[in-house]
Amino acid sequence: MPGTTPAHLPEDDQDFADADRGFIARLSPGVVRDAEGRTVWDADAYAFLDGDCPPTAHPSLWRQSRLTARQGLYEVVPGVYQVRGLDLSNVTFVEGDRGVLVVDPLISAEVAAAALALYREHRGDRPVTGVLYTHSHVDHFGGVHGVADPEDAAAGRLPVIAPAGFLEHAAGENVITGPAMARRSVYMYGAALPKGPEGQIGCGLGQTTSLGSVGLIAPNLDVRATGQTETVDGVRMVFQLTPGTEAPAEMNIHFPDLRLLCVAENACHTLHNVLTLRGALVRDPSAWARYLTETLRLFADTTDVVFASHHWPTWGQDRAVRFLEEQRDAYAYLHDQCVRLINAGHTGAEIAEELRFPPALEQRTHIGGHYGSLSHNAKAVYQRYMGWFDGNPAHLWQHPPREAAVRYTEFMGGADAVVAKARVSYDRGDLRWVAEVLNHVLFAEPGHAEARALQADTFERLGHGAECGPWRNFYLTGAAELRGGVLGAPGRGGSGMAAALTVEQIFQSMAVRIDGPRAAATGRLLLRWEITDGTPDAPAEVWTLLLSNGALIPMPGDAPRGEKPHLTLRLARATLDAVVGRTTTFPAAVAAGLMVPDGDLTALTTLGGLMERPDPRFPIVTP
Repeated sequence: MPGTTPAHLPEDDQDFADADRGFIARLSPGVVRDAEGRTVWDADAYAFLDGDCPPTAHPSLWRQSRLTARQGLYEVVPGVYQVRGLDLSNVTFVEGDRGVLVVDPLISAEVAAAALALYREHRGDRPVTGVLYTHSHVDHFGGVHGVADPEDAAAGRLPVIAPAGFLEHAAGENVITGPAMARRSVYMYGAALPKGPEGQIGCGLGQTTSLGSVGLIAPNLDVRATGQTETVDGVRMVFQLTPGTEAPAEMNIHFPDLRLLCVAENACHTLHNVLTLRGALVRDPSAWARYLTETLRLFADTTDVVFASHHWPTWGQDRAVRFLEEQRDAYAYLHDQCVRLINAGHTGAEIAEELRFPPALEQRTHIGGHYGSLSHNAKAVYQRYMGWFDGNPAHLWQHPPREAAVRYTEFMGGADAVVAKARVSYDRGDLRWVAEVLNHVLFAEPGHAEARALQADTFERLGHGAECGPWRNFYLTGAAELRGGVLGAPGRGGSGMAAALTVEQIFQSMAVRIDGPRAAATGRLLLRWEITDGTPDAPAEVWTLLLSNGALIPMPGDAPRGEKPHLTLRLARATLDAVVGRTTTFPAAVAAGLMVPDGDLTALTTLGGLMERPDPRFPIVTP
């Protein structure tokens, strides 16, 4: 099946030559720690990849991981350098007249600082004179506090450039549904798995995610139109907006004086995700292909080198154009053939079984399913157009998993009988069927020891055969949790994102934590907020939070129709950020005099009591 079948392995070593080209120096040792001495990145843990591919790994994924595990400072062209292998993504340094521009500063401040230090060790102690975020995913902005000072950005001394809509979508993915995505990311990136031939070997896009402190500096210069040109520290850049491709807010960057093109994450050395397995909005592969066509039209004639925020560059105009064309053709083919089959009456699962790339694309390693697979991408295209329902009335009102599992298990003769039959299928190698039927047993009887053990063995075998890195990590993490309990997420430093969010985004993050049924029983509640910059007698930004029919409604300004609030709170924005960042609480802030209440203070207590704190360790492979 896609994701587990043998893939074409090239006869030449061009990818390895490109991945090694321009190498200057490694970070040695390749370990980055935080201020408390905790390891946030360990590139040296992947030294085992120097060996031959073992039977516990797919040869194509092993090869890809050998490439993405390469670590160090590399020259792309004179004046442009990348540090690769210190996080899931790359950070790029573009030298200007006075200093250096930083493009996509990784996930964590600690690894971003280590990358900047490695660059400066070999290129001089240049100041950071600009920061660019190519798109709204955390591996492209989260480490910014390791390379830049928020006060410099706030004062206008440091341009921070991003595509229009960046802040809205960065908040949407990392704040609004952050807890669920973080839990599923444990599975997708395998960060809690042991590194080794039988465990985590990479995820196809990079090795895994760093575990340091995540932050955000809000952009102060938006790219609002394709063709927009900006010059920062003498570096001339032409931008192409590509919304709705790999991210809802994304842009490519052309450096005309260097004949150099940054394609963000729109063209990497792998098939990407139309719907990432950690969860996200479904992407549009048709738009993705159209924007790559536009990229070629705009920049092909003036580009000699293409690089991205993952993997390694492609040198030479002809090779760069072919690379972009083949990436474009892959997303167009994926979209168009899925839609053709949808219109022929096929469901997402049926399309996933049938769809294959034509041989000319299938044999290209940068189209390989190392990160995104044709299988789950096909289902994503179906979801984008048709939604969760496949049109079969039998699927319109199904029981939820646990209730369905109890009935399935009873129908099949009880848990012991199902496990016995599943073991026969396991010995025959029908692992997909074993995983499906044992899932019913485990959702009916989570403590069934034999079912847990056999399902763990099944997941392990499926993982060891997967070409797609996230598939491998999902299977192996599922196996580990069946054997040893919920792993949880490896520790990551406190979020520094709150200060970059708008007040509305902060209040919206509170709204999605409200327990609706309990809130509905509470009745109507009105809180007025006066948010200042913290200086005495400062003017306030006024917001109203209305609890109505179980929903928390943020509204700018005073309540409509002059409704009197139950409570007015005056506080500095920094205090609000501290509460959101969990370094204090609303009651503690009131007690410390950081919030000045006027009215019924129990309204604040009531509101706080209605907000749930998501459990970051919710089960996935059991009910």
